[in-house]
Amino acid sequence: MVMDIVIPGLDDSANREAGKRLAGRHLDVRGVWKAYSANQYVVRDVTFTLKPGELLTLLGPSGSGKTTSLMMVAGFELPDRGEIRVDGKNVAWQPPQRRNFGVVFQGYALFPHMSVLENVAFPLRMRRFSSSERRRKSLDMLEKVGLAEFRDRRPADLSGGQQQRVALARALVFEPDALLLDEPLGALDRNLREALQLEIKELQRRIGISILFVTHDQDEAMMMSDSIAVMNEGRIAQIGSPRDVYLHPRSPFVAGFLGETNLLRCTDCEFDGSSARLRFHNGTVGHAQAPQEGYRRQSPHALVSVRPERIRFLTTEETIENVIDGIIVDCTFLGNRSRYVVHALGQKLIVSSTDPTLSQHACTGDSVRLGWARDDAQVLSETDN
Repeated sequence: MVMDIVIPGLDDSANREAGKRLAGRHLDVRGVWKAYSANQYVVRDVTFTLKPGELLTLLGPSGSGKTTSLMMVAGFELPDRGEIRVDGKNVAWQPPQRRNFGVVFQGYALFPHMSVLENVAFPLRMRRFSSSERRRKSLDMLEKVGLAEFRDRRPADLSGGQQQRVALARALVFEPDALLLDEPLGALDRNLREALQLEIKELQRRIGISILFVTHDQDEAMMMSDSIAVMNEGRIAQIGSPRDVYLHPRSPFVAGFLGETNLLRCTDCEFDGSSARLRFHNGTVGHAQAPQEGYRRQSPHALVSVRPERIRFLTTEETIENVIDGIIVDCTFLGNRSRYVVHALGQKLIVSSTDPTLSQHACTGDSVRLGWARDDAQVLSETDN
């Protein structure tokens, strides 16, 4: 499976803009809404900024609105309201051919009768570049994606990964304001997908282009992104760096969608600045990070997220902000780590450990002490809205 690519043509005035580098360009999406039927919105008040040279991922399950948001940026869908600005100029109502974006979809649309070089040069021909300039720019781009030696081959003579790099080269050769990628690697096998993830990041580093990336794959988003916007039911539930979104989720949906987590219910929660003092149902006192802005407290109860790899097995002498007792009910060896299910606080907790010594000695039925730091626990909003 390889990627489909759309290269919109430009008029003469846009042609003059096509040669500009990305530096200094900002893509701002502000308050965008989209409905396909009366009051049935698939995108709801979506706002984000794609900075120059940044890779921003729209991450979410099927039906969350991420692809529709990208399609509105590209111009293939028009918003019902809101603004899409490039360096302050609103392009929300312009057709695709008036927007200087390279767009790559998951399907396949290289011209089979053209050589690799001709495929890459095609958008330059549509923009009326001279023959010599088309050849120079296309060869330069093929060099950057590592395919210069394949310039005379037909797409059918290339591997799937090579065809995808041709598609990327064709989307980049006219120096677009941003590159828009919609699930470009979703149908590939794991090894090829991971290799192309690294290639896209390296290409971005060399060229300096901004990328708006759409995926439902959490690992892919974590590996590739400078920023992640987690989407759910047409809205952005949270946006931030991969580290911030993963370690400091704001809602149960974000905590559960972006990797595995433990959700702990507390009977009491008191805030003191950035910290929270908790009381679990068995009376054990714990500590966590207070939620960020936008939290609406509706009751003294709280829900806390703790990632499995942040929980440690403690010796009897060790102390940390949160300490609980439990019993191992299951353990699974996974090669580079071991996964434990521990009954504690009246529920089953997942603990992930890379300690090889622990994996040799910890057994089902063992009583254990678990602990985690205050900064590794995050109080969540009580709803996903």
